[in-house]
Amino acid sequence: MSDYQPQSDFLRCLQERGFFHQCTDIAALDQRLKEGPIVAYIGFDATSDCLHVGNLAQIMMLRWLQYFGHKPIVLMGGGTTKVGDPSGKDTQRQMLTPEVIESNKSSIEKIFKQFLSFGSAHSDALMVDNAEWLDNLGYLAFLRDVGKHFSINRMLTFDSVKSRLDRDQPLSFLEFNYMLLQAYDFAELNKRFQCQLQLGGSDQWGNIVSGIDLGRRLMSQPLFGWTAPLITTASGAKMGKTAQGAIWIRDDKLPAYDYWQFWRNTEDKDVVRFLKLFTDLPLADIEQLGQLRDGDINQAKTILANEATKLCHGEALQQQAEKTALDTFQMAGMGSGLPSLSFSASDFSEPILLTRIIVDLGFSGSNSQARRLIEQGSVKLDEAKIVDVGYQLEVSQFSKSKRLKLAVGKKKFASLLLSEN
Repeated sequence: MSDYQPQSDFLRCLQERGFFHQCTDIAALDQRLKEGPIVAYIGFDATSDCLHVGNLAQIMMLRWLQYFGHKPIVLMGGGTTKVGDPSGKDTQRQMLTPEVIESNKSSIEKIFKQFLSFGSAHSDALMVDNAEWLDNLGYLAFLRDVGKHFSINRMLTFDSVKSRLDRDQPLSFLEFNYMLLQAYDFAELNKRFQCQLQLGGSDQWGNIVSGIDLGRRLMSQPLFGWTAPLITTASGAKMGKTAQGAIWIRDDKLPAYDYWQFWRNTEDKDVVRFLKLFTDLPLADIEQLGQLRDGDINQAKTILANEATKLCHGEALQQQAEKTALDTFQMAGMGSGLPSLSFSASDFSEPILLTRIIVDLGFSGSNSQARRLIEQGSVKLDEAKIVDVGYQLEVSQFSKSKRLKLAVGKKKFASLLLSEN
């Protein structure tokens, strides 16, 4: 971390809240920010129809940018998605059709409206698609005007390229061009919107530096780059993914209750750090929560879950998720927001293995893992511990009630329902 102490509110916020990894010229950027509002951007490729919590650090940087009166640009990679960013990848990304890219882009765009204000005011966010300029580039003209400014020798030293080659993993010429396209994005955004700052994760450093260099060569413009560290948990796990799958940040991909529960299950060592990164809470309040110890730290985890869920899903779904958790954990009830599986009487004509139910609910990644959970005594059905790995659900178990409560470990619960049909 740099020893430089920023004077501008925005940079000081990013540094104090844990968003700082590298900056191209922090003193010059700080001075520029003290002179007035700046335009900054982050690019998001449309490789999926949703973003996950691994993308939240970048989204939160844009949110703080806007909070301090600057203008954020969300750059959708309708063009660059057709190439694929090699950063952090061992193999080439799957090539998506234009129709899939457009569908993914439309789905992702909705997410940002929960975190940013869009409109025509000075600090309102813009959403731009780089396909507007990349799709119409002439290949020979691009090589002549842009390609001549890139040194192959230097490109080979950047992590996104070097790490792939060091592992003897193939890197296609298509992917090798990604750095040029992202650099060109920065230059184009500067020309169109006077954008001077690119934000991103630390894996984007080489691409960002290339864009700054290209802007200087093409337009003699002072451009800046700032990266946040790639976020991992205290145990070393990558943010955004669990054994059960990605933690998506749209409720039709992952219910708000499960999203709330993800944050509530944060490791003790991560609570303060995640409160700084993923909530709007003032630092003074976070410092007080950081004083909690032992069982009291669960209060801070609940606040983290509430604040993070409110930002992503809104206050109504946050309150519903918290109530479900309260009903389920503290009152031994059956919260209405719990994950559920429904069965009809005809389903019982064939054996319904409990291991299959555990996998279908996403509480286990495989049947073998589900069997191990049962062997370890981690599975209960209506508070009765299940020890038989071949346990089968019976329709007669629903005779007293049309609902059974399944518990896997101490933090995963679901409702098993018998429908009338």
